Amino acid sequence: MILNKVEKANIEPRITLIGAGPGDPDLFSLKGVKALKTADVVLYDANVNEALLCHAPDGIPKVYVGKRSDDEDFSQEAVNKLIVDYALNYGHVVRLKSGDPFFFAKGYEEIDAAESYSIPTEIIPGISSATGAPSLQKIPMIYKDLSESFWAVTGTNSRGEISEDLYIAAKTKATIVVLNGIEKVKEIAAIFQAESKNLLPVAVIQNGSTPQEKIAVGIVDTIAEIVEDKKITAPALLVFGDVVSLHPQFQPIRDFYENLAEEY
Repeated sequence: MILNKVEKANIEPRITLIGAGPGDPDLFSLKGVKALKTADVVLYDANVNEALLCHAPDGIPKVYVGKRSDDEDFSQEAVNKLIVDYALNYGHVVRLKSGDPFFFAKGYEEIDAAESYSIPTEIIPGISSATGAPSLQKIPMIYKDLSESFWAVTGTNSRGEISEDLYIAAKTKATIVVLNGIEKVKEIAAIFQAESKNLLPVAVIQNGSTPQEKIAVGIVDTIAEIVEDKKITAPALLVFGDVVSLHPQFQPIRDFYENLAEEY
């Protein structure tokens, strides 16, 4: 796709890649706001809150590139080409990506494409949903004796298969945050069951930080059923780990299993 060249003197191509955060526009950075105010074009993803577009100048192109997996118009190659074409023809392109652009967001591919044309680039990080959504639910990643580290793992790889790293992660005591895995929650839970972690606390958070937020709290053995009952769908992330036991909704679950153990 080649754009018609805009009649504009002294075009200076440059690209600013900004993390738009997990969804709440108030979590967007001040530096991101300043960059948007100088944009000549804005390209934004499906999970970017469109309220952020009000920070961009009126009348400039604001282009949705939703990156739906079944739409060739929004393939990564097509988006890379759009970014470059708009920069060469308009000037300052602000690329908004949900979460953090270098955290499961293919930001590197877009910057690499731009720099192959010698277009100056800048990165403005954002709050990743991997840490932001659990934090808003008061679930820490690391806490005292419950967890000494955390892993962020993609649920499925580029081939749509369960990530091999999940099998390794399930063996540890770390907090495991799984992105792009909600559609395979049953299979992912089975990985932890195979490690005898049937009672490990789990939280699933959909649309974290937004008014549409949903949360399901349970254990490995029950989480798939709870997700189905609550009709939780993408975008959502899964948090496996003892730190989830700190969530207020987990207390009744803890009491239930403690009472059950006493009966036996």
